[in-house]
Amino acid sequence: MLLLGPPVVLFALITWQVVAGGPLVAADERLSRALVHPDQASELLADLGNVQVAVPVLVMALAYVAWHGRATGADRWWLPPAAGALAMALVPVLVAPLKEWTDRPGTPAVPPAVGYYPSGHTATAVVAYGAATLLLLPLLRSPAVRRGLVVLCGALVLGASYGLVRRGYHWPLDVAASWCLGAVLLTGPWLVVSRSRRRRSAGTPSRRTGPS
Repeated sequence: MLLLGPPVVLFALITWQVVAGGPLVAADERLSRALVHPDQASELLADLGNVQVAVPVLVMALAYVAWHGRATGADRWWLPPAAGALAMALVPVLVAPLKEWTDRPGTPAVPPAVGYYPSGHTATAVVAYGAATLLLLPLLRSPAVRRGLVVLCGALVLGASYGLVRRGYHWPLDVAASWCLGAVLLTGPWLVVSRSRRRRSAGTPSRRTGPS
């Protein structure tokens, strides 16, 4: 539960500022004006948060983790991929009503509209790439490969986030709030993976091997 505290508090603070039009919003708008510069590169980076791009990456990771767990006879092999899939499914469930409630207008770089807070593309990137990384890490033996996967995950999330702000699709606070939301949603897969690793390190037998 301690893991949930900081992102929940920060998300609540940002949301309060957005709804109340507080001083953070004024600073956010100034920062956006300084950063926005629509170009092809920012468009491509923003696309990393598209459902059509991020979700297939997660689906492939879930399929591999499920296959590996079943093939090795792991206990409750289905639980980690189910946790990852649930985290992804909760993104639209939470983001859609928040967009409607906050009713935040977009930046001057997009046509006049509302419902930009929080950023659904950022939340999709955080959860899809983050969950895929969390589930794959225990299956990788090489420390260098594990570090590389973490770096790649961070690069994809930061790239999508930067692209969304640079292109003007979202205010910086929209993106920051979705980082917090994504961190909360990734707590579930992280706990499942952590418990699975503890069971393996404690020598819990799998269904295939039986008691030692």
